[in-house]
Amino acid sequence: MVRAVILVKSPKKLIAARLRKINCVLESFPVSGRFDAVAIIMINQLSEIQEITTEIQRISGVERTETMVEVNT
Repeated sequence: MVRAVILVKSPKKLIAARLRKINCVLESFPVSGRFDAVAIIMINQLSEIQEITTEIQRISGVERTETMVEVNT
């Protein structure tokens, strides 16, 4: 399993709630700073990240995303 954090920039007030509707999103919450929401996702394979980020970027009002993948050593 691969866990990742996706930062989302969107002026929409309810973006965190919309992110929670995506299947692999474990948790989503609004934040302050350069981004407006965080989505924590869990996927089976690293190759699935592009599909999830594309789905998030298609949400009305999403301006950009930044993804960080958990690294276990």
